[in-house]
Amino acid sequence: MPSFLVYSMDIIFATHNEHKAHEARGILGEKWNLKSLHDIGCESEIPETADTLRGNALQKAQYVFEHYHTNCFADDTGLEIEALDGRPGVYSARYAGEHCTYQDNVDKVLAEMKGMTNRKACFKTVVALILDGEPHFFEGRVDGQIIEKPRGTAGFGYDPVFMPDGYDQTFAEMGEDVKNHISHRARAMQALQDFLK
Repeated sequence: MPSFLVYSMDIIFATHNEHKAHEARGILGEKWNLKSLHDIGCESEIPETADTLRGNALQKAQYVFEHYHTNCFADDTGLEIEALDGRPGVYSARYAGEHCTYQDNVDKVLAEMKGMTNRKACFKTVVALILDGEPHFFEGRVDGQIIEKPRGTAGFGYDPVFMPDGYDQTFAEMGEDVKNHISHRARAMQALQDFLK
């Protein structure tokens, strides 16, 4: 009886954020041998100077493709809060300053929203894939609310204060298994995975 081997294929995720890389591995599954920038020895600070999520994702993916000549993808994610006119948006990762921590960002958002009754927000992720030199884009979005005090210890970034619509837990409370099925990044990565099939 013939035996079949399942080979995983290498793909580079243009990120230094190991939280993101770990989450992406959980979403894409075993078919893909996902490598981060650390895994390929790239310690350079890749520019993110675009004013849109799509522009930043493409900028990062193009950098890796041009310097390492390999198929790769990058993402950019933003938290858009209705009462803050869409902020922090494209500046979500460094909202509290260039070298801020996740907690610094959360503290700034909660301070700006103090006393506000409109807590509507959404997370958006754009993935830019460069495959054989051609760019492809995939998007994911999840709507929810910004709660008044952080809850939960899992996840990263704004997860402790973001509660997706239809749930009574924050991203930081629900754990990876649930979050990796419903999050903005999960939806964008699922679209990427469907394309790669």
